[in-house]
Amino acid sequence: MSPKFTAISDQNSMGLGTVINISHLNHYFGEGVLKKQVLFDINLEIKAGEIVIMTGPSGSGKTTLLSLMGGLRSAQAGSLKILDQEMRGANKGKLTKLRRQIGYIFQAHNLMTFLTAKENVRMSLELHEKYLTQDINTKAIGMLEEVGLGERIDYYPENLSGGQKQRVAIARALVSHPKIVLADEPTASLDKQSGRDVVELMQKLAKEQGCTILLVTHDNRILDIADRIVYMEDGQLKSDGVDL
Repeated sequence: MSPKFTAISDQNSMGLGTVINISHLNHYFGEGVLKKQVLFDINLEIKAGEIVIMTGPSGSGKTTLLSLMGGLRSAQAGSLKILDQEMRGANKGKLTKLRRQIGYIFQAHNLMTFLTAKENVRMSLELHEKYLTQDINTKAIGMLEEVGLGERIDYYPENLSGGQKQRVAIARALVSHPKIVLADEPTASLDKQSGRDVVELMQKLAKEQGCTILLVTHDNRILDIADRIVYMEDGQLKSDGVDL
């Protein structure tokens, strides 16, 4: 691995707060005799403004860990602090509050097919009370212009290419200026150039907004956009990228 990753990571970490702090995290699926441990003693710290890629074989626990960080399920054992909030044993209300502070980008863009690009992005703003007194249409259009879709704000998803749909998903994730963006295989369904364009756009917008990106991927073509690469295998964090 190029020394570039460590150098950039050290630079980003200087003077910046920790937004994700995981300590001795264990996680299980099932109960009783069917109970199976899927995450083992995970320890990971991610600073504000870092772009971190998580990679590893299928079934290694990457998506499970990402879902815990994103408040999609409650942490069971150990410590999982997101934006200084302990999420172990968190109730539904606390998980919901956390999710409003995070932007999500998935492999399947998960756009509402009956909404236009503008309406899909606008929907993200409607979840935040502070934006309801503002002109959210203008904000949504401005974000779509940022991702190069100013001419397609009134297009429905069925009339957009795969790369364009993923750009709408990026706009939706970033329009509310979240402190953290979690992306799960965002380039998996895209060709080489579209995938590259999408991650470079994520990188650019996140750096401009000062938010942290954690991106799960098997796509070796985009590893160079990361400040740090972490590697998971068999439910364990084999490398956190800091000493590489």
